[in-house]
Amino acid sequence: MSSRRKFLKKSIIIPSIMILPRHVLGGKGYTSPSDKLNIAGVGVRKWGMGSGNLSNCETENIVALCDVDHKLSAETFNKYPKAKVYKDFRVMLETQKDIDAVIVATPDHTHAIISMMSIKLGKHVFCQKPLTHTVYEARVITETARKYKVQTQMGNQGRSSEEIRRLKEWIDDGAIGPVRKVYAWTDRPVGGNPWDTFDAKAKPKEKLPIPKDLDWDLWLGPAKYRNYHPSYHPNSWRAWIDFGTGSMGDMGCHIIDPSFYALELGAPSEIQATSTHWIPEVESQTYPSASIVRMKFPKRGNHPELELTWSDGRILPPIPEEFKDTDKFTLSGAMIIGDKGKIIHDSHGASGLKIIPKEKMLSYKQPPKVIPRINGDWREGGA
Repeated sequence: MSSRRKFLKKSIIIPSIMILPRHVLGGKGYTSPSDKLNIAGVGVRKWGMGSGNLSNCETENIVALCDVDHKLSAETFNKYPKAKVYKDFRVMLETQKDIDAVIVATPDHTHAIISMMSIKLGKHVFCQKPLTHTVYEARVITETARKYKVQTQMGNQGRSSEEIRRLKEWIDDGAIGPVRKVYAWTDRPVGGNPWDTFDAKAKPKEKLPIPKDLDWDLWLGPAKYRNYHPSYHPNSWRAWIDFGTGSMGDMGCHIIDPSFYALELGAPSEIQATSTHWIPEVESQTYPSASIVRMKFPKRGNHPELELTWSDGRILPPIPEEFKDTDKFTLSGAMIIGDKGKIIHDSHGASGLKIIPKEKMLSYKQPPKVIPRINGDWREGGA
């Protein structure tokens, strides 16, 4: 009988790594050694996405952990004492031959190089969103994964949700008629400066001592060298163009994705963008405090032309007339406007998905659930 690792060559990798029920191999509660994958994590600091991804893989063998900052990752290292510990992902991949799959949860600018090396060595990869730092990198990674015939996933967890499936079923059912306009927004970045922990007065160009447990050269990776500063690591790197992808890369891939899926959007035919100014002390090194991006999409099948407006930095869309006095927009969400109604998608709140006004939602006859559901977000892992 083929081992699970061999079986994976022809199947799909998912972050919780639940491919075959254990009882199939040896009775309920039995776990065969060959029924486990050897997982490596890159970017595993406490409270980070990587440590959370590893928690969802604990039914497997966590065999290797890699992070450039061993102080911030110490708790994760202690949690998996049998795993070998590294600072350089290249050393890990070149020397430890038993790794089957790699979880990548580092800052955006190193996603592509870690994923690329893993793929070329035949490792299956789960990479946190956004998949890469640039569009070019995403295209190269996609083609490389096809060439080496490995299984890959990106951690855009909302794609696994009940809400995104229900939204598409509503749209296909004609719940609000043809959709011609979508608004999507987030409150990020929050605060007066670009991203709330950045302090222009700190003058990031000044040279500060590098923490002893941090390998700063490895953290920079492919980026141009600059002196270490806490305005970059550990929490503020998303604000900087060299390292992050801004509010859209951080939250847009979650908030806009339901509309792309339900409305079958492809590449836009037109894009217009505007933004606030940059802070003088850092010139144009950071993403702006707020921006608006308007995208137009051509007709797709039965779907008419559509305009999607993205905004961040607490810029909200026009208040719909269907809102009551007590209604308000959530911090992050989307409003899908059809000829016969509107749908609000709350990306972070408990309300989830709803048609407005409330009376229309209550009277709407729900269509059948025709799209397969996933038993928990981490069993599929996202788009």
